[in-house]
Amino acid sequence: MRLDYDVIVIGAGHAGCEAACASARLGSCTLLITIDMNKIAQMSCNPAVGGIAKGQIVREIDALGGRMGIVTDRASIQFRLLNRSKGPAMWSPRSQCDRMRFMAEWRAVVENEPNLYLWQDNVTGLVIEDGAVRGVTTALGVHFSCRAVILTAGTFLNGLMHVGRVQTPGGRVSEPPAHGLTEQLVSLGFRSDRMKTGTPVRIDGRTIDRSQAIEQPGDNDFHHFSYLPDVRSSLRQRSCWIVYTNEQVHQVLHDSLDDSPLYNGQITSVGPRYCPSIETKIVTFADKDSHQLFIEPEGETTNECYLNGFSSSLPWDVQIAALSHIPALANAHIYRPGYAIEYDFFDPTQLKHTLETKLVKGLFFAGQVNGTTGYEEAAGQGLVAGVNAHQQLIGGEPFVLERDEAYIGVLIDDLVTKGVDEPYRMFTSRAEHRILLRQDDADMRLTERAYRLGLATQERYDLLCSKRDAIEHLLGYMSETTVHPDEVNATLETLGSQPLRQGQKLYDLVLRPQVGIMQLCGCLPGLKDRVGELSPARREEIVEAAEIRIKYKGYIEREQLVADKLQRLERVRIKGKFDYLSIHQISTEGRQKLAAIDPETIGQASRIPGISPSDINILLLLLGR
Repeated sequence: MRLDYDVIVIGAGHAGCEAACASARLGSCTLLITIDMNKIAQMSCNPAVGGIAKGQIVREIDALGGRMGIVTDRASIQFRLLNRSKGPAMWSPRSQCDRMRFMAEWRAVVENEPNLYLWQDNVTGLVIEDGAVRGVTTALGVHFSCRAVILTAGTFLNGLMHVGRVQTPGGRVSEPPAHGLTEQLVSLGFRSDRMKTGTPVRIDGRTIDRSQAIEQPGDNDFHHFSYLPDVRSSLRQRSCWIVYTNEQVHQVLHDSLDDSPLYNGQITSVGPRYCPSIETKIVTFADKDSHQLFIEPEGETTNECYLNGFSSSLPWDVQIAALSHIPALANAHIYRPGYAIEYDFFDPTQLKHTLETKLVKGLFFAGQVNGTTGYEEAAGQGLVAGVNAHQQLIGGEPFVLERDEAYIGVLIDDLVTKGVDEPYRMFTSRAEHRILLRQDDADMRLTERAYRLGLATQERYDLLCSKRDAIEHLLGYMSETTVHPDEVNATLETLGSQPLRQGQKLYDLVLRPQVGIMQLCGCLPGLKDRVGELSPARREEIVEAAEIRIKYKGYIEREQLVADKLQRLERVRIKGKFDYLSIHQISTEGRQKLAAIDPETIGQASRIPGISPSDINILLLLLGR
């Protein structure tokens, strides 16, 4: 067995798996170390992938040649495209997964990836020489040497779980925490702090009265996560169910707040604002009589269900007493109560955009150690860290995604530029160019770049090229074809759209909000033939992409002009050009923040909180611009 590797990844969660696969696929001999090989890519909280903005990240990971989308599709027991009543910039894929199948699929991926090896152990320290990482040491006393380390320890760094006043050290239920790494990194000058997250009760589905709940089935159409057309789930599809809390539930919870670690001083760290515990909800939104909860199946055949929206660290008996007042859960049996967990993270402004630390060469951070929350945010960081670890070893160009290229680029730029004061969660509102970052076109944005890098396969690149050609041919046909009133008016009337009075280009007709390409196939044989020539496996995907290009052409072009203008600031590099503390024309706060972040470009400097437009103008003047 070898003890020397190019890259070592610590932690086999969502960030670690993507990081290890990326570096290995690019050619670096990679070791993935985890404390339990039976928990690879464990879904520690809800058994789902995607959601608002998160689904876009997963599609980007897939477009880049990552694995999360493929694994999710194979483990899916329900798929939904959220926000369909809004514009396509807001459409967000989400998939309910079989938790055990998800882990099994991921384990098969990492075990069969060339250049990737596994070791079950707990990393207790890093070997650092002359400011660069050189290896790791483990609890079993093994020393592995390497030239790059990616730390993706999630909630395990000094993890502490809370159920009422009971505290249990651990990174997850029944799994020990990781000690030593935080302390070593702090001694090297890293800034660390604590964050908190939580998870809800798990319920025996046999004891749920579904007649008292609202069924929420999945979609039944062509949408899924991976752009590879032959990746599909073979599992039985299952519904989720909606229930609501009520005043009786709230009263039970309110009467026990003194026993809540969040309110009795036991927990002092900051939790996620956008995924609060149920006790935080009843305090923050005291005027609300009820809160929506989702009963989500944990797998194809298991009875275990996840109660989304009921995260709690209250005592177990309080959780059960509160749930008994929800009619559908009046007789529910609980497998295990919800709990809160506190863990260490590191200020992400200590990172470069490559996710390499500024203090130690060859050391990369990805996932919740950077102050984020969510499987998808972690996986996106892991992929970028894995690519950059390899690129650094071979002397290649850094792999950095811009804010107008990907949600992953927005995520990483926000982290390294602004830092975090609460667990970071991605939202569409965080992306100023979200009309350019849609879920439908992630492959158009990213796959060619990944292919040139060696991350995306030839098969994936060929699929991109064929899709691009098919869309262009369809758009070209529609731009050249004139339709007449007698051909389409009957169909337009059924669609609630004004009839034509004279001939019109087919392209312009599809600009109407009520009119779609597939709807016109029934009355236009030529269009039907063109659509019929498309690959059956990708026909609807191509038609949808073409339709979005038509209907939102003006918005897309306008946003691209704005992005191009802002991109000019990203090309003005300033790293190492200023002694910020000596520029007294800039405010004291501005000087301190510029010195702390040491931005790469004027664009990044402009996004640092506390940096004013006048500060940026002064920097441009000093550059002679």
